[in-house]
Amino acid sequence: MEWQGWLSLALTIGALGVLTFTRIGPHLVMMAVLTILSSLGILSGTEALAGFANSGLITVAAMFVVAAGIHGSGGIDLLVNKVLGQPTSIRSALGRIFGPVILLSGFLNNTPVVATMIPAIHAWSRKIRIPPSKLMIPLSYSAILGGTLTLIGTSTNLVVNGQYQTLTGEDGFSLFSIAAVGIPVALAGMVFIWVFFPRWLPDRSDKQAFGNLREFTLEVTVDPSGPLVGKTVAQAGLRHLERVYLVEVERQGAIVTAVPSEEILHGGDRLVFAGDTQAISDLLRISGIIPSSENGHSDTLNKNRAERRLVEAVVSPHCAALGKNIRDAKFRDRYGAVVLAVARNGERVKGNLGTIRLEAGDTLLLEARPAFVTRQRYNKDFLLINDLDSQAPRHDRAWLAWVILVSVVAAAGFGVISMLNASLIGAGLMIITGCCSVSQAEKSLDLTVIITIAASFALGAALQKTGVAQSIAGSIIDLSGGMPWLMLILTYVVVSLLTETITNNAAAVLILPIVLEMTGKAGLHNEPFVFAIMMAASASFATPLGYQTNLMVYGPGGYRFSDFLKVGLPMNVFVGIITLSVLMIGWPLVKG
Repeated sequence: MEWQGWLSLALTIGALGVLTFTRIGPHLVMMAVLTILSSLGILSGTEALAGFANSGLITVAAMFVVAAGIHGSGGIDLLVNKVLGQPTSIRSALGRIFGPVILLSGFLNNTPVVATMIPAIHAWSRKIRIPPSKLMIPLSYSAILGGTLTLIGTSTNLVVNGQYQTLTGEDGFSLFSIAAVGIPVALAGMVFIWVFFPRWLPDRSDKQAFGNLREFTLEVTVDPSGPLVGKTVAQAGLRHLERVYLVEVERQGAIVTAVPSEEILHGGDRLVFAGDTQAISDLLRISGIIPSSENGHSDTLNKNRAERRLVEAVVSPHCAALGKNIRDAKFRDRYGAVVLAVARNGERVKGNLGTIRLEAGDTLLLEARPAFVTRQRYNKDFLLINDLDSQAPRHDRAWLAWVILVSVVAAAGFGVISMLNASLIGAGLMIITGCCSVSQAEKSLDLTVIITIAASFALGAALQKTGVAQSIAGSIIDLSGGMPWLMLILTYVVVSLLTETITNNAAAVLILPIVLEMTGKAGLHNEPFVFAIMMAASASFATPLGYQTNLMVYGPGGYRFSDFLKVGLPMNVFVGIITLSVLMIGWPLVKG
């Protein structure tokens, strides 16, 4: 190899070391590598930036928006309410999680799927009184298994397919090409989780329902045209909520306290709850529940709800509404926001929400337009605590969002249009039909993930161009003694180890050119080896660092690093054995 090859190899090893032993973001590391490769002329500008125009990357971005539409329309809540139900044991709860999560992850990038399911599963765990620590790792692992079912199930599959097309000039793989491997692996993985995880996962219950949390008083109204009218409190799912409880019902001037479970809900009933911020966010996602208006009539603020969000703010000593009750302060007209809840000195404020007199230091839960946050930076009425960035779902669009998703999958699956075009059209329809707002679509685009993927292509291209891939491929062939089955095992093990220490996308992009070089030299079919890369890059269970969904559930589940090692290492070994067995049985390794 010439100096370009040695430098590319050094950059690869250096990048792996930095990603493994430091907290520097992978997007920063890979962009630094790209800059060096381009500046020194190892790659031309076009070659260095080719990853940003890769069809796989654009498909990933578009599918993030599609997932935002499913979430923003309340489609996830529809799924939770219809499917999850009221299990009585941990294994029963796991069985109810597997189906919807694996199915969703098969057709949506699993990162946004887990992001949307975390609050739903967390609220559900409180409701069924099962510790979140028993459900969060299975949620992540189920999404990982589901991502192996189709080409669009995970960004890794799309990226590998895009790079495969670039390096080989071939058409790439179809939507369900990997399903023959993914389905048996997913089924075996579910059985493994169901049998062993209830005993292996820790029990870290939150014993104090309101421990260290600001407690709010919240008024909501039963939508006169919604699905809750005529149902009892219990049937509406409002009796056994955790971290939020129904205090009273106000109906035509009369107050019902100690509300019985058999109380029939009427349209226009004002329901008074007490609870914490996250519980209130969950409550407002229930179809048929709308925020109360202080004076009984709707205005322009009650329109375009998809453009609004929850904001937590503290009343400052200079607030113009200080000393006035919320109704007389004309809060909506003055600030363009609706007061949903009030807390004072860390405790809920009793009484009718509209009659509460505001004091300096009161913490308010507001529903406001995005401009409210910007305006408060320049006046002294409020000290902004937290933009909760939680926009009320548009439940009337939930079924439409599912129709769009199914249509996208069907169009790509039957070859009517390419996966790229199907995802772009799906993303556009989610915005045009109002399933998600433009701001929700913009926020769904995880730029760090996108930049990491795009920049990783540059290092993969450099390994290929400078001959490093060819040299490493030759070494692996020598190490395996020319035995195809051993080459397949080595490929899987190398990718699996890299995935546990660096990002799965980076690991796959770095290894693919090496594997293609190896299979070409040894006269082997490349398809089972590419599938091994896809599966090994996704099957990252042993650490929270190896896969983004693992990191996402780390906090909500209250886990320690050792918890992942305890359940993830055996899961890694088990899934690896199943994957390699299926590939060796189902695919010929040697050409003709």
